[in-house]
This record gives sequence, structure tokens and C-alpha cells, in this order.
Amino acid sequence: WLARASTTSDPFNAIAEPRRRHILEFLAAEERSVGDIADALELNQPSVSKHLHVLLDVGLVCARRDGRRTMYRTNADTLRTVHEWSGMFAQYWRSQLRRIKAHAEAKR
Repeated sequence: WLARASTTSDPFNAIAEPRRRHILEFLAAEERSVGDIADALELNQPSVSKHLHVLLDVGLVCARRDGRRTMYRTNADTLRTVHEWSGMFAQYWRSQLRRIKAHAEAKR
């Protein structure tokens, strides 16, 4: 049995939560405020703030003050780590599909 990494220290555990993935997808286009995110995703602001706090802790988003609002955006460096890791599986599935195709064509 292996202990699972804390949601607040591991980007992979943080994005295991679907609402956090939705927030990241929404932030991919441009930086947004908590209110913008809550309205667009039909979530309450305290919930969005909680999820953003987790995403900030693991480095998946960055924040900056804009007057009284805090604006959030994705952090490309941390997202690159997730992308590169998941890309390993994309290569595996492409290889599997080539094998299946070759096997199907050989049976013709």
C-alpha cells in the first residue's frame, strides 16, 4: 500500500477533481476573476475560491491583484509537466492502434 500524495502538493491529485479540471479549461483562454469563473461554470464563489487555492498551491495557476480583484491564469510550466507525462500514454495508444490495424489488415 502506497500513501497517496496530498492534493495540495501534487498537480496530478489536484486535477483528479473534475471541477478543478473545468476551472483549468476555462482559464486556458484567458485570465479570469473568481466571479467570472463562478458565473461561467455555475459554481458558488466559495467553492471556486477553494478549488483555486488548491490549484495555486500545486502551481497549476498563478494569481495577480488587479485593484480589488484577484485574476487567475494557468501556469504553463506546471501544466507542461502534466502534458509531458500524459503524452507518454498517447504514444503508447498510437503504437497499440498501429498494431491493431496491422493485425486487421493481415487477416484480409
